[in-house]
Amino acid sequence: MKRILCTTALTVGALIAALGLPAGAAQADTRPRIDLRVLVVSDGGPSTDAIAAELEVAGTPYTEIDLTSADRPVIDAELLADTVDGRPRAKFQAVVLPSDNPFAAGSAEMAALVAYEQTYDIPQVDAYTYARPEAGLKYPVEGGYAGSADGMRAEVTAAGLAGPFGYLDGAVPFEDNSPTVGESYAYLSTPVAGADFTPYVEATIPGTQRRGSLVGEYRHDGRRELVVTFVYNQYQQQFRLLARGIVEWLTGGVHLGASRNYFAVHVDDVFAADDRWNTELNCTPGDVDCPEGAGTPDPIRMTPEDVSYAADWQDSHGFTLDLAYNGAGSVEHREDHGGADPLADRFLAERARFRWLNHTYTHAFLGCEQDTTVVPWRCATEADGSVRWVSRNAIADEIATNRVWGQNAGLPLENDEVVTGEHSGLRVLPQQSDDNPNLALALDDTDIAWLGSDNSREPGQRQVGPAVTVPRHPMNVFYNAGRAAEQVDEYNWIYTGRAQGGSGICEDNPATSTCLDQPLDTATGYAEYIVPLETRTALGHVLSGDPRPHYIHQSNLAEDRIAYPVLNGVLDGYAGLFATDTPVVNLRMKDIGVELQRRTAWQAALDDGQVTAYLIGDTVTVEAPDGVAVTATMPTGTTLAGAAFGEPYAGERSGWTPSAGTPLTLSLPSSAPPAPTASGTDSATVTDPAPDTFVPRGTREPSAS
Repeated sequence: MKRILCTTALTVGALIAALGLPAGAAQADTRPRIDLRVLVVSDGGPSTDAIAAELEVAGTPYTEIDLTSADRPVIDAELLADTVDGRPRAKFQAVVLPSDNPFAAGSAEMAALVAYEQTYDIPQVDAYTYARPEAGLKYPVEGGYAGSADGMRAEVTAAGLAGPFGYLDGAVPFEDNSPTVGESYAYLSTPVAGADFTPYVEATIPGTQRRGSLVGEYRHDGRRELVVTFVYNQYQQQFRLLARGIVEWLTGGVHLGASRNYFAVHVDDVFAADDRWNTELNCTPGDVDCPEGAGTPDPIRMTPEDVSYAADWQDSHGFTLDLAYNGAGSVEHREDHGGADPLADRFLAERARFRWLNHTYTHAFLGCEQDTTVVPWRCATEADGSVRWVSRNAIADEIATNRVWGQNAGLPLENDEVVTGEHSGLRVLPQQSDDNPNLALALDDTDIAWLGSDNSREPGQRQVGPAVTVPRHPMNVFYNAGRAAEQVDEYNWIYTGRAQGGSGICEDNPATSTCLDQPLDTATGYAEYIVPLETRTALGHVLSGDPRPHYIHQSNLAEDRIAYPVLNGVLDGYAGLFATDTPVVNLRMKDIGVELQRRTAWQAALDDGQVTAYLIGDTVTVEAPDGVAVTATMPTGTTLAGAAFGEPYAGERSGWTPSAGTPLTLSLPSSAPPAPTASGTDSATVTDPAPDTFVPRGTREPSAS
């Protein structure tokens, strides 16, 4: 057993005094101010970084201290607490440490943290620590386990479901994406006899019928610790599933910021047809990747039966697709077929079951005028060498004509949204390094406020004239594939080397993440390789709280309907992991744009130190700049100005509320956990430093899909 070091009563008394607390009986009536900010103490490891990333995405303020930095601040009583207007103030509502004790033996910094946590009832998360008695657990050698957790299936316990992880359905599967790379590592153990330890997430100890703790709460010496004994990074599914619960445990469900899981899918080119990949030419006849005159275009277009299938699929999943339409596709089809277009007729009969999005009338390229006499294409130029741009009127006509067509067809439109064909008009490298200067003018002419962009090119929002971009995630389900075999054939060509008949993109750019060692079987490769990979990528976006929409094409809902296995994988996979009170949030494009804008403004206010929030008793006070929407998560029953705060999600209330620059006062329900009362203690326990823990390469070097 490791030696336990106890500070003397004099040392603790000095620490308590330094924390700014009155002595004696008077302190029993003291209600301290607890600032809504988290202290993250990092050693540069992936686990503390993951928790910091979760706080960042949610908009929860935190202060990070890097233990590896030579000029970092010392953690002492002055850093942790002071007095404001005669009231004791705890500067942090929670503490995150890399382990249960990352400091050297006899550390005054750990002693200061212990005293602070005891005094103000501040919880501590041990982001990744060794299973040992100092953390309430037996050593792994005492009937436990230390080793790879790749592919492990953990379960949330009854206590976890009744507590901070109640938004989950129970299962917590660990990823195992590569047979050759270690991705996670865990210490599984059971509580020490007599320890006040409550497991929240457990897994079966290999070779036994017993279960060991992976996440649990350890109460001791007037302190509360969330003990996590497996390593993770911010992208891994097991962390993404548990991240919300870790933050809720840290904060008692009272914090600034909010976390929800979003998924939206745009289906581009509806009413139009998409040219098909040619498996012999390794290009798409009719499109710019094929030399002029090569091959014969072979269009892919949905049928009325595909429309019915899509509508019924939506109903079965409680999910709505956003259909980005090109009206000219139907007009031209009627012209070529004696006025008949059964596809458009079926879509219009079912129009109320979908959301609709202007994708321009003909899907014309709206950037520079393209010179397609060469592959890859280039921008056409004027006689003086300057770029020849598509005109302002041409862009405005594409937007306005499609809008009028949709209105005449009775489509339920939001007229301030548009996605241009191929996101054209916006810069696209290497051919077009700047936006078409006429694009912003045309957007103004047509009153566009929200403009779709490609997240793989520009993940951030930006202003384009009167419009703000909404970045969309491209799914690697190709626009020019209606059948699984041709999708695999194109995938093989793109992602294999030249010696295997491929494009060589991976040889030219080794950072490409989807490279293949050998071609996939065209009969099985889609279901066995591409679908699981694309499902994992998209579900990763959902679990990370990213609201950006994904996009596919109408061709993917035709013929073999190759999009559905991926969409089913995301939605059915999600439903199998989360409780019904934590649904996927399915927003239309402009609402996603608003969400992203609010996040940016909120984070800027946090970064500038313009937000103050604190808890006194059962009252939360938030001060933010005028015009900045405030985001927070509170227990059910919390009120703001007498009305219920926020909307229900994951068993709590969360949302945005506008700030007029004056304090917002939220009243917590009487059933909420009581706020801490400042109190001293006559002893503090400081454990020996935690042992080094193993971190596999696949966690140190995460692949951010």
